Amino acid sequence: MTDTRVIVLVGSLRADSLNRRIAETLREQAPDGVSLEIVDGLAELPFYNEDLDGENVPDAARVLREKVAAADRVLAVTPEYNGTMPAVLNNAIDWLSRPFGTGAIKGKPFGVVGATPTPYGGKWAHADTARSAGIAGAIVVEDVTVSQSALEVDVLTDPETVARLIGAVQALADFEPARAAA
Repeated sequence: MTDTRVIVLVGSLRADSLNRRIAETLREQAPDGVSLEIVDGLAELPFYNEDLDGENVPDAARVLREKVAAADRVLAVTPEYNGTMPAVLNNAIDWLSRPFGTGAIKGKPFGVVGATPTPYGGKWAHADTARSAGIAGAIVVEDVTVSQSALEVDVLTDPETVARLIGAVQALADFEPARAAA
């Protein structure tokens, strides 16, 4: 049996961000039969501009599209910036949505998790990310969303929190797109 390949888009560019560390923890503790690859280079993506999206697509966009197209699933791990998703994540989804109707994210099961130092745990950013990915053509797996407050718990060491995050990865891996379409 081959692994379910999950591409991970991290919404924070900071090298030591909590959400990057969550993504790394999930990669290290991935369930059996699941492999996670964190996409680096989102900072190199130019803002989406149809003038750039022709025969000579920027390398960062081409690589992102190739990685997502080759994956079985997509997971966004993101904080919340000013009540919504970070621009870098929105921009990545914009690149993945084109050409519209056939972009690399089309038909990919998609989930979103993350943590913020707020009482809401990033739920607005996660809802915006899911909505944007769904409009872009992904199949948003609702059971995967985990919005965790980092105010009163160490997200990386609390066994219950880590179990919820790993459970979300397992749910994404187990999701059967054919059932969603039925």
